[in-house]
Amino acid sequence: MRSLIFLIMILVTPFDLYAQPKEVPLEAYGKLPSKSMMVISPNAERMAYRDTSNGRDIMMIIDLKTGAALAAVDVSTVKPDNVYFIDNERLIFVVSKNKRIRGYRGRHDISAAFAYNLNTKKIHQLLTQGYGIYSGQSQLGNIIGISSDKKYAYMPAWKNLGSYNLYKVNLDKPRKPRVYRKGTSDTIDFFLDENGEVLARERYNNENDLHRIEALIDGDWQEIFRQETPYRTKGFSGLTPDRKSLVMLSQDDEHGRWAYYTMSLSDGSISEPIFSHKDKDVEQVLTDIHRVVHGVRYSGFTPTYEFFDKKLNARMRGLKKALPNNTFNINDYTPDWSSMVFYMDGEMSSGDYVLYQNGSLGMLAAARPDIPVEAVHPVTEYSFQARDGLTIPTLITTPIGQPAKNLPAIMLPHGGPESYDKLGFDWMTQYFASQGYLVIQPQFRGSKGFGPEHQQKGRGEWGRKMQNDLTDAVNDLAAKGRIDKNRVCIVGSSYGGYAALSGATFTPNLYKCVISINGVSDVEQMLETEERDHGDDHWVVSYWQDVISKGDVKEDHLEKISPINYVKDVVTPILLIHGERDQIVPLSQSEDMFDELEDANKNVTFVELEEGDHHLSNAKNRMKALKAIDKFIKENI
Repeated sequence: MRSLIFLIMILVTPFDLYAQPKEVPLEAYGKLPSKSMMVISPNAERMAYRDTSNGRDIMMIIDLKTGAALAAVDVSTVKPDNVYFIDNERLIFVVSKNKRIRGYRGRHDISAAFAYNLNTKKIHQLLTQGYGIYSGQSQLGNIIGISSDKKYAYMPAWKNLGSYNLYKVNLDKPRKPRVYRKGTSDTIDFFLDENGEVLARERYNNENDLHRIEALIDGDWQEIFRQETPYRTKGFSGLTPDRKSLVMLSQDDEHGRWAYYTMSLSDGSISEPIFSHKDKDVEQVLTDIHRVVHGVRYSGFTPTYEFFDKKLNARMRGLKKALPNNTFNINDYTPDWSSMVFYMDGEMSSGDYVLYQNGSLGMLAAARPDIPVEAVHPVTEYSFQARDGLTIPTLITTPIGQPAKNLPAIMLPHGGPESYDKLGFDWMTQYFASQGYLVIQPQFRGSKGFGPEHQQKGRGEWGRKMQNDLTDAVNDLAAKGRIDKNRVCIVGSSYGGYAALSGATFTPNLYKCVISINGVSDVEQMLETEERDHGDDHWVVSYWQDVISKGDVKEDHLEKISPINYVKDVVTPILLIHGERDQIVPLSQSEDMFDELEDANKNVTFVELEEGDHHLSNAKNRMKALKAIDKFIKENI
């Protein structure tokens, strides 16, 4: 372990720790990472990754021993979502594209999986709408298992609206898929053994709010789990190595945190918590391509891991001890875990891929080579007491070389809203810090990752106590002299965009300027859209009703928390940015807000991103958005 730590320090400190940061151009922050999605082959001899350098967008496959390029696949016309090896010669690419479906209204984000063979250089789509499956479905990139001979992928899809089945799909040639195991109209998942035999299926019925697990025992489906719930509160995400139990994520009765349990496939009995922490949630399980679980990742500003293998636990502790202010996210690993690809960022790193192998680390690639390590602005943890006494965990990013005293500031609430920020390199946060702003990221009530009580306190508090937490953060830091209260701008995406518009309307004198990116302005319209898209008895609608208004969906309540109804109170300039093809928050949310603000003669600018999505994932649109933000901020703060 000593050699590992020593190599880490050499890896990340090839510079003068006291050197002044170089000026980094805006374009370095606005462009997509040069390298991303880095994965390793089972024999650890090959690497695949997305490369967006030099104006291109390709998936590269290289030989790790020689550095030679083995293949390059153009992905410029799609959005790459995932890539992984299924053996040493073949990969799966999962991509999405926004397009129309013949016979259906509007546009849709369509996901699909492609098999690529390094030897033949041939690629083919595994499931295609209308080719042996229902033509109106959009999620076709999910693979839940690979056959033991590696010739077939097992993929769920709709045969028609009444049957969600499991298909056996040829990995080597484009062939019409065949039903491998029939499902039902409310089936949502299948689980397989090492030979590809179906062990269980998961069902959720929106009409009667019934969540079930059925095991296939002696050829018959037998129910082993049942819960009536308006939306699922337990997650089934994999199998134990012996394939005798499902892995279940549920809240621990003792402390309320999400924990790892097992559920026996023979009788549905549930174990005591196996991975559980009183201060952290299990937020992800680590599986192989057969969905066998090897360990878990816990929540927190800096994610941590725990494995069944004690050696892996020791390895992760060594990394954490060597670089306590950096995050090490496991990006990929070989089946035996002897080789691991980490994405490292945080202190002294704008994002680097490193390879652990044979007890040592080696640099693979820098995600953002145009942002040198000495230009990474420090991110620290902070907390304050909200007006009702609730502790609000917060991240503060401070410009390098500037004391945190009377600085102009950016309030940057996260999206979700039931998500949270992490201690690492965030391109927008770092851009603001590079311009001399202190950046505030409160984990307001309703944020997950900080315990069930903290999350539940946000239910029904959109535009109310959740918004007060942001106001209280500004007042707390101003009272301590760290920021200039008269020079604060609020910027947010998605729910953060809603919070920004709420800041403009509900606390109109608090912020000097407001930027909403793909934000919600009309909550009533948002719920109507969800009901139209999913049906009023769908679990998605139940979830949003609970989160937004704690079940109180009376018209007057939704009107009172919708910024669009209070444009008369706006006194600060507003910049609206929205993707034309945002499938999560419709473009109309910003269009309608712009119309209302313009009609009221308010200072508003609207930037529509052509073919833009919800996540600014298009390189051209991200740059356009950042340049608009840069111009707007400098004019108004």
